[in-house]
Order: sequence, then structure tokens, then C-alpha cells
Amino acid sequence: MTRQIILDTETTGLDPAQGHRIIEIGAVEMLNRRLTGNRFHQYLNPEREIDAGAIEVHGITNAMLVDKPKFADIAADFLAFVQGAELVIHNAPFDTGFINSEFRLLGEATPAVSIEGACTVLDTLKLARKMRPGQKNDLDSLCRHYSIDNTQRSLHGALLDAEILADVYLAMTGGQATLFQEPGEAASAAKQTVSAHAIRRLDPNRPALVVIRASDEELAEHAKVLGEIDKKSGGKCVWKEIETVQ
Repeated sequence: MTRQIILDTETTGLDPAQGHRIIEIGAVEMLNRRLTGNRFHQYLNPEREIDAGAIEVHGITNAMLVDKPKFADIAADFLAFVQGAELVIHNAPFDTGFINSEFRLLGEATPAVSIEGACTVLDTLKLARKMRPGQKNDLDSLCRHYSIDNTQRSLHGALLDAEILADVYLAMTGGQATLFQEPGEAASAAKQTVSAHAIRRLDPNRPALVVIRASDEELAEHAKVLGEIDKKSGGKCVWKEIETVQ
């Protein structure tokens, strides 16, 4: 059974080396490409000010986090939720860098040396760049490309972004995405994609479909077009060969 955790974080700034901290963690669980409904979501008190530029991105203010727990308070629960799973993250080095920084700040009390020691990590940004070289591959651009509705996303939010990334990841790794895999992997991915969607069966009492057959004039015109194609292709008109067999 494949267990994946689609994860996102929001932070006080861009660089943990400059003392920036995590202020929100959002993660959703997926088993065999099906969302289970299990999730981990927590706002955190970073014990420092949030950069103004960061607030413009995610809309989370210092006042909103005053009464929230610190990372140390939720570290063990967070690790228990993700332990042994494959983390699916967009621009993974950013999020894992912050998570590992939080673990280091715990000192001897840390439940993990690094997140990579507890989980494997899949970077969907790296995957998207391989599949769509030279194109914009931020989450919003991928939503547009795969026709995924993200209209409720006016600001970034860790849980919302994790849920959207789950849809993007499934779209990226199903269907045509199997062209980038080895034959055995492609068959496996295709099987998983089918299993990820419930089978829809038609109502046996549904009305009979109306069949509109071509008229004699339309059939004659069709035969004429096939004759022209067959002539221009040197007798290699596939459609004409099929009709002859039938």
C-alpha cells in the first residue's frame, strides 16, 4: 500500500538561516492515490515577527498566532503523522529546509534529525519542470494547465495549497504523464489512475439511444472522399481498408 502525504507550509520569511520560522503546516493523506480524509493542520506561534512581504502572500498576521502552540508542542504529533510516508511537496527544498531547521532548534528534544530520515520526498516542481520544460510551473500555472479549480485561493494557505497540490499531482502522474515512465511503470500508473476513480455504471432502465444513420447521399459523398484519399495515398487509405474488411 502506497502512503503519501501532500504537504505545504507557510513561514515568517524566506530563509530559515536568517531565523525565519514555520507558522502553518497543512498536510493531507493519500493511500493508493485516494485521499483518505485524514489531515494534519496546525497554525504555530513562531516566537518572532512575520515579514511584511510574507503577510502579503499568506495573510497570516502576528496577532493571529499569539495563542497558537509552538513547533515544539506539536513536533511529535507531526512526525507521527508523516512517518514512513512519501512526502509530496511543491518546491520541496523550501519546506524541508524549514522543517529540518525547526527540528534542529529543538536540540536534544527533537523527535527527528531530519525529515528525510523519516520520509522519502517527491518534489512536484522538479517533476513539472521535467514534464513542461521552459514553462511556468508554479501551482497556479499548473492548475490552469490541468483545468483544476483554484478560485477559492486568493491567498496562500498551507492546508488549501496541500489539497490543491493533491489534485495537481494526480493530474500530473495520470494519463499522458505515463509517457515519461518506463513501460512497466506506465502500466502500474495507469492501473492506479483507474482505481483512483469510482466506476460509474449506466442505469439499466435508461431510454434507448437514438441512432441517426447516414443518408444514401451522405454515404456516397463519404465514399467519394475516401476514394480521393486512397488515390492520393497510393492505395493506402486505412479507412477504406477497414470498410472493405467490414
